Amino acid sequence: MIVWVSGASSGLGLHTACQLTQAGMTVVAGARSYREKEGEAENGYRLYLDVRDEASMDRFVKQALSLYGPPDVLCCCAGVLVLGACEDYSAAELRDVMETNFYGQALMIKRALPLMRANGGGKIVLFSSVNGLLAVPYQGAYTASKHAVEGFAEALRMETSPFGISVCVVEPGDHRSGSAKYRRHAATDDPANPYYEDYQKTVARIDHDETNGSDPDVLGRKIARALNRKRLPARLLIASPDQKLAVLLHRLLPKKLFARIMTQYYGKRLK
Repeated sequence: MIVWVSGASSGLGLHTACQLTQAGMTVVAGARSYREKEGEAENGYRLYLDVRDEASMDRFVKQALSLYGPPDVLCCCAGVLVLGACEDYSAAELRDVMETNFYGQALMIKRALPLMRANGGGKIVLFSSVNGLLAVPYQGAYTASKHAVEGFAEALRMETSPFGISVCVVEPGDHRSGSAKYRRHAATDDPANPYYEDYQKTVARIDHDETNGSDPDVLGRKIARALNRKRLPARLLIASPDQKLAVLLHRLLPKKLFARIMTQYYGKRLK
C-alpha cells in the first residue's frame, strides 16, 4: 500500500507516518522541513512539501509518482495552531491557519483524486480535531479551519464514493506530540491586552492537557488498522474518555450551558 503523508516531520503527522511505515506500508512523507533532508528515513521516503505552495505540491506529486507510482492512500496531516483571541488574529495569521489546515488538505486531495480514479479507487484521510466538533477559547482560527475540514470531507465522501474512493476524518484529542514547540501566539500574549489574564490561564490548561495527553503512536496504529479495512470509517474520533464525553455533551446540552462549562474549565487557574 502506497501512502502519501503531508505534515510528516513533527507532531501527529510524524507519528502517523512512522506507524504506517512500521505496519509495512510504503510511505512518502512530505514536509517543509525536508527541503535539505530528502531521502529514506524511519517515517518513509522524505520529500520537501509546502501545502501552502501549489508549485511545491506539484513537485511532490511528480517525485512521488516517479518513486512508487500512484497513491493508494492520501493522509493529510499538515497543520498549524496560532493561539489568541478572535479579535487579535492578524490577517496574515488567519490566512496561514486556513491555508495550511484547510486549503492545503483540499488542494492535495485535488491532485490525488484523478490518480485514484485512474487506479480504480483509493482512500483519503483528512485530519480534523475534536476542535472540528466543538470550540475551545483562544483557538478560534484553528477551530474554524477544522470545522471547514469537517464540512468539506462530508461533501467529498458523497462525491467520490461512486469511484471506489473512501474518505475518513480523523478527530484527535490531546496527544503528547510536541506541538507546543511549534505553537504561535497572536497579540493576546501581551500583559497590556484586555484578554491577557484569562488567556494565560487557558494556555496553561492547554499545555497541561497536551503534556498529559494520549500516546501519539497509538493514534498512528489506529489509523494503520483503519487503512487495512476494505472501506474506511467515516470518522475516527481518537480522544480520551473525558474529551469524548465533551463531544457528546456539546451535542446534547443547551449551547449557553455548554459554553459556561468550557469557560470555567479553561479559565480555572491550575494549582
